[in-house]
Amino acid sequence: MAGSAATTNTKPMNLKLRVWRQPNRQTEGQIVEYPIKDISPDMSCLEMLDVLNEDLLHQGQDPVAFDHDCREGICGSCDLFINGRSHGPEKGTTTCQLHMRKFSDGDTITVEPWRANAFPINKDLSVDRSAFDRIIQAGGYVSVNTGGAPDGNEIPIPKDIADRAFEAATCIACGACVAACKNASAMLFVSAKVSQLALLPQGQVEAKTRVENMVAQMDIEGFGACSNIGSCAAECPVGISLENIAILNREYLVAKATSNTLA
Repeated sequence: MAGSAATTNTKPMNLKLRVWRQPNRQTEGQIVEYPIKDISPDMSCLEMLDVLNEDLLHQGQDPVAFDHDCREGICGSCDLFINGRSHGPEKGTTTCQLHMRKFSDGDTITVEPWRANAFPINKDLSVDRSAFDRIIQAGGYVSVNTGGAPDGNEIPIPKDIADRAFEAATCIACGACVAACKNASAMLFVSAKVSQLALLPQGQVEAKTRVENMVAQMDIEGFGACSNIGSCAAECPVGISLENIAILNREYLVAKATSNTLA
């Protein structure tokens, strides 16, 4: 049974993988089943996929495409939907840090890409998340001259504010929030990037244009609306709080209420 209790021994496991295969954006994809043997419980999920790809290459088949980079739970590249959950069954963990001991011998594991219109599939499990990049480019930065590091450190910031800004800044932009949301909303991601700067004095100069532009770009990209269910925060691997969405809503309402534009 998929998602059963974690194995308690160190014996190699035999598993059945159900993997989404799609050669390109234009071709319809499908689930393909692969048996895989002698998987160590100490392997990460990505290492398990590496083993699968080695087997496929030896058989003369096309390996499974998936995204990865640092494999340390930092970069947010390992965006996989495992057994119906973003990054898999372990809370607060990215796919690359999900170890196979969280599964049991004989399990069936279904691996799919993020599902969102704004995240088109490149191939197999690899998706195009450049929509996030365009949202950041729309306003997720400080362009005013804030001086060097010593100048910035001279601005007194209460510790609780600094801590909240730092917590928002820990968002790794993996897209788990989008994959977990029934509306494919990017509100948790956008709110983290807005809150990170809205809480600090360095971000106040561009606060109004920032939130207006980032929300507008989010809508242009085709992300869905937030329905406040909270599945985004529940599945976030770094624990971004729903409080950031409240900050985003407040910043947006203030910006619109005092805006000089009619849009």
